[in-house]
Amino acid sequence: MRAIGWLAGVVIATALPSVAEAQSQYKLLVLSIPNKYHYEYIPVARDSLERLAKLHAFDMVWTNKIDAFDGDLSQYAAVMFLNTPGEELTPAQRTKFEAYMRAGGNAVVVHRAAITPPGNWNWYEKLVGRSFVIHPMLQTGVVTVADASFPATFGVPERWIWSDEFYVTKNPYNVRINPVLNVDETSYDPRKIWPGQVSEPMGKDHPVAWWHPYEKGRVFVTLLGHNVEMYRDSQYLSHLMGGIYWAATGRGRKQ
Repeated sequence: MRAIGWLAGVVIATALPSVAEAQSQYKLLVLSIPNKYHYEYIPVARDSLERLAKLHAFDMVWTNKIDAFDGDLSQYAAVMFLNTPGEELTPAQRTKFEAYMRAGGNAVVVHRAAITPPGNWNWYEKLVGRSFVIHPMLQTGVVTVADASFPATFGVPERWIWSDEFYVTKNPYNVRINPVLNVDETSYDPRKIWPGQVSEPMGKDHPVAWWHPYEKGRVFVTLLGHNVEMYRDSQYLSHLMGGIYWAATGRGRKQ
């Protein structure tokens, strides 16, 4: 009888979906390809995002292969480009991703992923919302909250001491973005750069994280996240998780 009872339990257990599957709220695709300046962060970022996925009950598919964009993107609530710009995609994959966004898909763009050569893929530049110009040397500065109602600000202080490459950007396509975090240029030297290069200040309007609607989807962009230690930092991960949560669900932002 014990054997029969045990066997019945096994049958029932295998017939039911796992607890993790039952609780999963959405699925996130993360594209993270090593490149010259960004590769050491990868195992740390992957471990941290896997822990966030378990903590917040969502599925994460991590890949360093662009082949993932050949498959069914509609299964993903959001696609994250983690230090990997869209220029990595083939023309056919770009078309598929554009279709995904036009069907209501969503995107998260992190740090290096916001940099793409001018004219390489104008649609992606508009998705990011700003075009990269240059960045001064990595420095410690003060990041300030521009929109306290947005989830990506909930885990960071109003004035946040942070060390990063504070990208200088421009807006050639006149895309309207909604700043989430700014950086105070008086807190670091925006002209400190390598010999032979020039970096000019942006002034008071210097966003380093923002959101905006694009096509029929949502886009969250953070320019923060240059080095490996950042992906161990609880405040940075809270910032990143807030952006993921909003992009994937559309929830959390106070109206």
